[in-house]
Amino acid sequence: MARRRARELAFQALFQADRGGSSVVDVWEDLRAELVLDDDDPYGDGLDAETVQLAERLVRAFAERRERIDAELTALIEGWTFGQMAQTDLNVLRLALAERYALDVPGEVTVEMAVRLAKKFGGEDSGRFVNGVLAKLLRRAPSNGAPAS
Repeated sequence: MARRRARELAFQALFQADRGGSSVVDVWEDLRAELVLDDDDPYGDGLDAETVQLAERLVRAFAERRERIDAELTALIEGWTFGQMAQTDLNVLRLALAERYALDVPGEVTVEMAVRLAKKFGGEDSGRFVNGVLAKLLRRAPSNGAPAS
């Protein structure tokens, strides 16, 4: 549950930064300031510190490697430019690639979680599109799940 919520928070930061033209770290800082932690929430809808820290790791992994991640995506996505893609799909893909650097998670799990995120926030074909792009990435990656050089 913590990882799913962390991915959703990180996705929200990437999406808002993309829409607003702001730094993803600046957007994250603003978003984080508005979050309610469990200890502070009388209604039980707050987040635990682990979830927030995990989301921050994902956001910072993307921010630190944005050029590399975008270059990898450009090589993977044939026939589409970033401007032609739905922002939701693009940012789900960016987050999935950032996750490879931030978390020790098997590639198949990253793909499954990215597809779920795409289905939740994207269009009718988002899950299928994200799955196709990330499946291509998995086929190219070393067998240990580490990022391709």
